[in-house]
Amino acid sequence: MVATQQGSALSALALLGSLLSIATAATVEHHWNINWVPDVNPDGLFPRHVIGVNGTWPPPIINVNASDVLRVTATNDLGTGVGTSLHSHGMFFNRTGYFDGAVSITQCPIPPGQSFTYETLNSPASPADRRKQMGTFWIHSHNNDQYTDGLRSPVIIHPDDPADMHYNYDDDYTVILADWYHSNYTDLVKDEFMNRKNPTGAEPVPKSGLIYFAHTPNNTAAATYLPGFSENATLPFEAGKTYRLRVINMSALAAFYFYLSGHDMQVIEIEGVDVEPRSVDLLSLAVAQRFSVLVKARNDTEPQNWKLHANMDEDMFDIVPDDLQLNISATISYLNAPKDSYGPEKIIQEYTYFDDLQFTPVNVEPMVEPDASHRFDVSFDTMSNGENYAAFNNISYIAPKVPALFSADSMGALASNPAIYGPNSNAYVIKHNDMIEVQLFNWDAGKHPFHLHGHHFQVVHKSQDVTSDDPAINPEFNASQVNPMRRDTVMVPPGGSAYLRFRADNPGAWFFHCHIDPHLVSGLASIFIEAPDVLSNEYLNLPGYIKDQCQAQGILTTGNAVGLNSTTDFRGLAKGPTYLQSGWTGRAIGAFTGCILTGLLGLATVVVYGSHSGDDEDVEDDDEDEEDK
Repeated sequence: MVATQQGSALSALALLGSLLSIATAATVEHHWNINWVPDVNPDGLFPRHVIGVNGTWPPPIINVNASDVLRVTATNDLGTGVGTSLHSHGMFFNRTGYFDGAVSITQCPIPPGQSFTYETLNSPASPADRRKQMGTFWIHSHNNDQYTDGLRSPVIIHPDDPADMHYNYDDDYTVILADWYHSNYTDLVKDEFMNRKNPTGAEPVPKSGLIYFAHTPNNTAAATYLPGFSENATLPFEAGKTYRLRVINMSALAAFYFYLSGHDMQVIEIEGVDVEPRSVDLLSLAVAQRFSVLVKARNDTEPQNWKLHANMDEDMFDIVPDDLQLNISATISYLNAPKDSYGPEKIIQEYTYFDDLQFTPVNVEPMVEPDASHRFDVSFDTMSNGENYAAFNNISYIAPKVPALFSADSMGALASNPAIYGPNSNAYVIKHNDMIEVQLFNWDAGKHPFHLHGHHFQVVHKSQDVTSDDPAINPEFNASQVNPMRRDTVMVPPGGSAYLRFRADNPGAWFFHCHIDPHLVSGLASIFIEAPDVLSNEYLNLPGYIKDQCQAQGILTTGNAVGLNSTTDFRGLAKGPTYLQSGWTGRAIGAFTGCILTGLLGLATVVVYGSHSGDDEDVEDDDEDEEDK
């Protein structure tokens, strides 16, 4: 009888939660006019044009509840010949993959002067049994290098059902970390990165790093940015309160080590996945990674201010310029603390390896054996054109002309043939509901953060050095894991590996790529074509205006990568770079032969000149004899 009463009470609470969820759901509309904003100078070193929204920078914060319908209408006001897009990083887009925002994968760029409405959360086109997403996300352009030029902003999704609130806290702030450049990033890539002057592939180094804050309260009014950047930015604490800090790395290249002086941190969320609380001294954040931590404010009798630190990882830069400040800080301020009174700074003597596997999700998803495995070997090489390119399995990504999602939707039975997506698209066709394992091996000398669109993945194995005999840095695979960590972006160390698993339960075309912006430009990307047989069976209802925007730009919306009904004909598609050939190539033989002929000609010239020199001396002697007479 007691059990029945408890069950009834729980059912009533669940029903109440559902009713509250429905009652609190709202339609949240954002209208973003994407344009250039002049004279932006967050690091105080150099004013520049950046890409902002509605004439301001940073772009607006998106702060919503889990049951809200979120629509973001983006209007492209960047000027002639410049397309754009918006990708909500970490969102699943069940049944609405055309809102994912990845140009050439799920849409064409938004043409100048036109608009595109992204139904980012709880789209009416999504299934009724969709998974609610909550946590810390961000939105950024996924066209060329535009997010590095400023088109990036936090997306915070709060639970609207009290039963979904796993942790208690008094207030909510978002901490944005980012690298900052003083030049248009597209120009930097063209002039400094992807050209023959840079055969080693050294990435453009930022001019500075930034810290700035946003107040992102739960279930209340619009979020707001706090004033100032880095040393001029202040995070207000009140004694005894508990704060949730959501830390996001929105960089193009820089990774950060994040820590607080005088305060402890407990990790409670990683990239939209609530985790069991775990105390940490510092966080390691690669590009696109996010953490939420709980921080208890101090109760000092004589209040002081404290430093908040974000130190850039110098291993990410080939060269560290003398004028680059790696260690950046802001202020945690307390009421009634003297302005210049600071508590002792925390000193980190050594940055330790930060292991994803130490965290446990609150909601259990067991590890199961994979149905299919795909190995990705990461490499960088100087190609035959003298430029440095990245590759998965020796294939450097080149985008298809027809967005891959459109090909999957229009090619019928041929959509299951990976060849139709183009020879350099790195397309992998995966079956509906299969458990997919991705084995990443990083043979490059640098660290790489890899992001999968449309999914969380389990991180089931990591190695710091796959060649090592030391189990501390190259452990054996643990087959007995019960509930591995899940996230959407994983850092793979140089010489290391990571094994990822995800359920192919979201039919679509999902980009998988390194989130270091110059590495994506240089080809470190792939596409998972997920359940194309389901897609082509009227699963995906592409809105007409999406195709209209493509056609207005002369981009086809059906067929293979170039719009043909073929598995082999890709006329007009850019060809990938070719590797330098070892041994005696025709060009090398020609060059060597030319050198030999040039040498022989030079030797003959010396011999001939030498023989004539002797004759000239005899003539000179004869002339002298004539003069003596």
